Amino acid sequence: MNEWPEGWSDGNRGNQYGRGSAGAQPEGARVMRQVRRGEPSAPPYGAPQQGGGYAGVPQQPSYNNGGYDGGGGYDGYDSGYNTGQVYGGGPGGDGPSGTREREPRPAPNWRKRIKWTAIVVVSVLVVTSVATYFWADSKLHRDVDLSKVIDRPAAGKGTNYLIVGSDSRKGMSSEEKKKLHTGSAEGQRTDSMMILHVGDNGDTLVSLPRDSNVVIPSYKGSTSGKVYPNTGRQTKLNAAYAEDGPTLLVRTVEYNTGLHIDHYVEIGFAGFADIVDAVGGVTITIDKAFKDSYSGANFKAGKQTLNGEEALAFVRTRHAFAASDLQRTKNQQKFLAALAHQVATPSTILNPFKLYPTLGAGLDSLTVDKDMSLWDLASMFFAMKDVNGGDGTSMNMPVSGSTGGNLVWDKAKVKTLVDELKNDEKVTVSGN
Repeated sequence: MNEWPEGWSDGNRGNQYGRGSAGAQPEGARVMRQVRRGEPSAPPYGAPQQGGGYAGVPQQPSYNNGGYDGGGGYDGYDSGYNTGQVYGGGPGGDGPSGTREREPRPAPNWRKRIKWTAIVVVSVLVVTSVATYFWADSKLHRDVDLSKVIDRPAAGKGTNYLIVGSDSRKGMSSEEKKKLHTGSAEGQRTDSMMILHVGDNGDTLVSLPRDSNVVIPSYKGSTSGKVYPNTGRQTKLNAAYAEDGPTLLVRTVEYNTGLHIDHYVEIGFAGFADIVDAVGGVTITIDKAFKDSYSGANFKAGKQTLNGEEALAFVRTRHAFAASDLQRTKNQQKFLAALAHQVATPSTILNPFKLYPTLGAGLDSLTVDKDMSLWDLASMFFAMKDVNGGDGTSMNMPVSGSTGGNLVWDKAKVKTLVDELKNDEKVTVSGN
């Protein structure tokens, strides 16, 4: 009869160490205690036994005294489990005993957050504004030296700008000339000339018809430096520009009006079209349909949005009107006011993807005098916006008749108009 516990075979007894062993017993090998008949059987492994503890489970030392045994000695072991210090806990810790809770997170200091947010926003705006200013300032072409203009009238109150739209085709390809109907004429002429007076009693925009009859005064050549005397020669106003450029044009306007010009601004064909396209087109109401093969104009009456090509055709057309150049100057004033309003809308100013292309197109295409600053240019822009907004006056130079196809100015009205502008008074004169 097998005296081994159930589940053990003869292969498990004796000095064998595992099945297949050579019979040598390893040093310290454990031998199962034989269960003799008549002895009380041991309780199953892990079952509770009398007196506490579990069968087959070694008696664990007590840690109630922090590692000291019941006889006052120290057993050399302190796990720290009773106090929770294994996890850095203990009395007052964050362990399972819950004797100490986490301190509540402090409430956010919104005043401080708002303050620093405002500082960051203001700093970004300042840096962006300064960077934009220097970027824009570097794009201005300050090529006109008004110090070369001789025998100038005394400056009056307010600021006077001479704004010129030239028919310069510089830098334009053959395809662009054909598309914009500019032709391929050599040299430069002026398609439009305006005096913008900016003052404290309202801004005034006065168009100078290109066919105005004027006297070419004595002047100093812009490149030769030679002084050409006044011979009393009379010609159209735009011929002065064709003869010796911006400085002779300024000299001629000052001589024939007596009004001091403070700043000069010029824009060419391509630049004008680029500005209109950059702003996304300009909406304008055309009172009467007209068509002109010279400029490429073909417009119906009513409200419509013009792109760069169409806008250039609109401001250049004169052959379609009985009043010719006088009607053209009125259309130019009307369109420039609409353009200024379009540029000044929040949809343009607050949209960097629209604002910077518009500024870039405008500044790249402008030629100004050497003393022109961005502040002067901004003042001119907002004055043009206000002129047709009810806060200013727009008019043509008063004309009394014509001679040889040239328009003759009304001398009496011109003198009154110039005196009022010099003294920065409200304009009472009306033009054609």
